[in-house]
Amino acid sequence: MDTSRLGRPLRRHRVALQLCFAIPGLSLATWVTRTPDVRDQLDASTAEMGLVLFGMSIGSMMGILVAGALVARFSTRPVILSGMALVLASVATMAMGTAVSSAPTVTFGLLLLGAGMGLSEVASNVDGAAVERELDRPVLPALHGCYSLGTVAGAVLGVAGAAVGFPVSWHLAIMLLLVVALFAAVVPRLRPGVSRRIKDTDARSAHEATGPVRERRLYLDGRLLLIGGVVLGMTLAEGSATDWLPLLMVDGHDMPAGLGSLVYAGFAAAMAVGRFAGGPMVARVGRPAMLGGGALLTTVGIALVSFVDSPVAAGGAVLLWGLGTSLGFPLALSAAGESGPDAAGRVALTSRIGYVALLAGPPALGFLGEHHGLRAAMVPVLLLMLVAAACAPATASRHRRTAATGTGPTEKPAVPPTPGGDATATGHPTRSQR
Repeated sequence: MDTSRLGRPLRRHRVALQLCFAIPGLSLATWVTRTPDVRDQLDASTAEMGLVLFGMSIGSMMGILVAGALVARFSTRPVILSGMALVLASVATMAMGTAVSSAPTVTFGLLLLGAGMGLSEVASNVDGAAVERELDRPVLPALHGCYSLGTVAGAVLGVAGAAVGFPVSWHLAIMLLLVVALFAAVVPRLRPGVSRRIKDTDARSAHEATGPVRERRLYLDGRLLLIGGVVLGMTLAEGSATDWLPLLMVDGHDMPAGLGSLVYAGFAAAMAVGRFAGGPMVARVGRPAMLGGGALLTTVGIALVSFVDSPVAAGGAVLLWGLGTSLGFPLALSAAGESGPDAAGRVALTSRIGYVALLAGPPALGFLGEHHGLRAAMVPVLLLMLVAAACAPATASRHRRTAATGTGPTEKPAVPPTPGGDATATGHPTRSQR
C-alpha cells in the first residue's frame, strides 16, 4: 500500500515515530561518548562507574516492566510522550550531576534515561506495528535504524566535544536544548494512540499465556532455552559496547578521549548499517545463518580488541563488533515468538533473559575491569558469543508453506512484542486468538 493513499497525517505520524526512536539514541550516545570525561569529573574508579551505569539498567527494567500495562490502559501516545519527557529530564539531571561532580545525581539521571527509554521504546514499537498493518509492509526495522542514526549523530557530537575539551555539563545542557526542540516537533505530529484497551477475551488469553503454570513449562522447553542463549550473548555484547567502549579504548588502548569516542561512533554507524541492510540478507541466507555468522563476527571483533595490542586493530575490530550484533536481539525474539504455542509467554521469557544481561552486565564488567583491566573483562562476553553461535540453529523457522499443494503450516509468524510489552497490546494475536 502506498503511503500517499493514506494521506498526510500518516506521513506526519511516521516522522514523529522516527524522531521518537532517534531522540533516545541521540541522548544515550551523548552520554556514552563522554563517559571518560564524566569518570574524570566524578573521580570514580572503574568499579564505581559500573555502579553508576547500574542506574540505567534499573531504570530500563522499571520502564519496560510497566510499559505494556500502561499502553493497554492509556494507549501509546501518552506513554510515548511520558517516556520522552523522562529522557529530557534525564539529560538535565546528568548535566547538573556532572556540573557539581555528584555521582548519585548522575546515577539518578541515568535511571531516568533508562526508564524513559523503556517506556518510549515499548509504546513506539506498538505504534510502529500499527503503522505496519496500515501500510502492509515492514516499518519497524527502519524505525530501529533511526535509533541507530540518532546514536551516530550523538556520537559525532560527543567526539567533537571531547576533542576540543568542551565541558561535559555544558555539552549536556546544549544537547538538552536540541532534544527539547526535537520533542516539540514530535508532539503535534503524533496521532492519537492505538491499543487503548484490551478486550476481556484478549486479556484472559494474555493471562493464560503468561500464567505461572505455563511459564514453568516454558523453562523446560529446550529449544526456547537455546534461543535464550542467543539473546543472552547478543544482548550482553551490545550492552557492553554501549556501556564501556569509550573507556575500553581510553584505558585499554591508551587512546585520547576524543578518539575513544570516535571509535564508539564507528560502532554505532556499523549497527545502523546492519539494521538498515540486514533485512534482505536474512531473506537470502536465513535467520540461523545470520545469527550464527553475526555471533562469530562479533567474537572476532571482541578478540581483536581484547588480545591484540594495537589501537588501529581495535578501532577496526569494533566495526565487526557492531555489524555482528546489529540484528541479534530482534531476530532472536522473532524466533522465540514462533518457536511454539504461547508466543507472548515465550517472547516475555526470552526478553527477560536478555534484560538480565543488561541488568547484571555493567557492574559485573566494571568489577572485572577494576581487577583485571577492561580488555580482560570482555573475555566473558566473547565466550558467551561462542555460546550464541552454537545455539543459533535453534532459531530456524518452523513455518514453511508447501509450494506444490499449498498445504502445511501457513500461519504467518507474528512480529514479537517488544520486551516487557503486552502481546495483545501490539495487535498481534496469539495462537489461541486466531
